[in-house]
Amino acid sequence: MHAAKISKLTLSVFVLPCLILYVVLVFVPISVAGYYSLFQWNGIGEQLFVGFSNYSKMLTNDPVFWPSVGRTIMFAFFSMAEIPIALLIAVLLTRYVRKPNFLVSSYFLPVILSVVVIGQLWKSIYNPASLGGLLNNALDFVGLESWTRTWLADPKVSIFALFFVSLWQYLGYHILIQFTGIQNISQEVYEAAKIDGADGWKADRYITFPLVVPVFKISMVLAVIGSLKVFDMVMVMTAGGPAHATEVISTLMYNKTFAALEYGYGSAISIFLVIECLLATVLLNKLFKSSEDSME
Repeated sequence: MHAAKISKLTLSVFVLPCLILYVVLVFVPISVAGYYSLFQWNGIGEQLFVGFSNYSKMLTNDPVFWPSVGRTIMFAFFSMAEIPIALLIAVLLTRYVRKPNFLVSSYFLPVILSVVVIGQLWKSIYNPASLGGLLNNALDFVGLESWTRTWLADPKVSIFALFFVSLWQYLGYHILIQFTGIQNISQEVYEAAKIDGADGWKADRYITFPLVVPVFKISMVLAVIGSLKVFDMVMVMTAGGPAHATEVISTLMYNKTFAALEYGYGSAISIFLVIECLLATVLLNKLFKSSEDSME
């Protein structure tokens, strides 16, 4: 059977509309943001060209910027840390649960809920005991009164309260990805390994974990990029407060652009965010490249 020969002109005609759409939706907004980052502008009045002053201010004179970068990276770190847990749960579901699809779907449920709903739910859970907060009341009930906090109003713990909600929401998402990756491994491989004496955890170590690396990498990239762009949950639950204690890059960009009306400075932060996401993707690809090469 011979493959149909298609001319380069025909291929170009079919590819060109998607390419134009991609450029218009991705590269044009980034280019426009890069252009406005060179101006001091409130978004309405006259623009004043300031060159790279916004970048200089962002990197050297903004006391909120670098702590926000640190919290964003912490978000990414905690999100990556939950991927091995998701893989372990997916392995256990595959091995010990006869019909695991219902459990996997249940774990996935928080992902399809609106972030506003989740934020309001957890705000009520984190409320002080006097306002009916479930967590503080539970701590009181088991005799741990000293552990009670105003979880979202205490600068020392508020960011960790947000980390937990994010992990809770997306754990099921990564379980589903890992579970699907494991299901796609041929049973013949496990049967052949069983004949050679590799069963149980030994089979997981030498078959499941190496073969699920590409899916693991996808989970990592999605978790890191999603964390670097985290915005909606922070805005719903704390809006970056108290006293910038939960400010991340995206909320700082929003607050500078639309609340402080520093459109040029906000554009500079958005360019930093784009570069940060690209660097994270390149680093993760390099990190997993050696593992994928060893499998070929």
